[in-house]
Amino acid sequence: MTEQKRFGNGRGRGRELSTRLAQSGVRFDIATGAVSVPIYQSATFAHPALGASTGYDYTRSGNPTRQALEEALADLEGGYGAYAFASGLAALTAVFLLFKAGDHLVLGEDLYGGTYRLLDRIFARFALTASYVDTTDLAAVEASLTPETKALVLESPSNPMLKVSDIGAIAALCRERAVLSVVDNTLLTPYLQRPLELGADLVVHSATKYLGGHNDLLAGVVVAASEKLAQEVSFVQNATGPVLAPHDCWLLLRGLKTLGIRLDRQQENAASLAKWLSAHPLVEQVCYPGFGALLSFRVKHADLVGQVLGALQVISYAESLGGVESLITYPLLQTHADVPEGTRRRLGIDDRLLRLSVGIEHIIDLRDDLEQAFLSR
Repeated sequence: MTEQKRFGNGRGRGRELSTRLAQSGVRFDIATGAVSVPIYQSATFAHPALGASTGYDYTRSGNPTRQALEEALADLEGGYGAYAFASGLAALTAVFLLFKAGDHLVLGEDLYGGTYRLLDRIFARFALTASYVDTTDLAAVEASLTPETKALVLESPSNPMLKVSDIGAIAALCRERAVLSVVDNTLLTPYLQRPLELGADLVVHSATKYLGGHNDLLAGVVVAASEKLAQEVSFVQNATGPVLAPHDCWLLLRGLKTLGIRLDRQQENAASLAKWLSAHPLVEQVCYPGFGALLSFRVKHADLVGQVLGALQVISYAESLGGVESLITYPLLQTHADVPEGTRRRLGIDDRLLRLSVGIEHIIDLRDDLEQAFLSR
């Protein structure tokens, strides 16, 4: 069988995004009619004859399970091509490998600490330079661009302060200056935001988070808007090899199917908790833009941090975000420990800030858990 006879292209999934999510991978394996994409747990594929190929030779270069996932992700983000990696940082690494020594990158100043570490501790060795700017200030963004700037990378909303940037305006500015615009869409996913439709060139995800949704896999995604960029990302993926394994591709496909209903519940819970926390006498500030399922809040006294983290019974004190289980994190010592102290202080990432990833549990249990933790002295 040829590749074309064996596998479909995913057409017929439906028009509405929630339908396309639920139909991820359906009608891919047309040879058997499998509704759930099979896990092609094979490192290599036999050639039918000398100089001939089924379309698959070696899993690093292509695997049917990964193909089904990548086609679904490209469709959901509205991109030309999508590429699945072993983690979110592996996906970011692939993006940074598109550039060369002497190139300059501009990044949002309020971003995941691992992104800062990757550039400051790894890519700086190879003369890739970076500067950081408040991407909510378009004038500051424009002033940060130099003749050597090749890309602008932003998160919107940002992590952990949940600042929202104007992706469309920034993408238009970048296009005028021949600078690539790269958006980390981890926190909202294509269910709530599609940066490529706003003019961005590349979208990056830590698919470990909402796309997977169950805290049971590591994965990253890069989606390219154009054929040229897709070819460049595909080359880096194959040449460097940090591809997502077939079983994890299958887990991620399964996670996509429930993304819509998960985020609907998580977003409802997050909005309710943000309102409740804003009125709490022990909370000084809540950072929540009114959408999404992540929020941060600053307690009034630093000694409340350890008390709350130690007393929670439903919400887990753990790294990461985006799963069905609610998780709480202390950015100062965890996700943003590699960010310079002065930058943390200026951004508000201090010893009283907690970040809460809201899950799908019943809102009463989440609220009661936080209340008993606040009062557990």
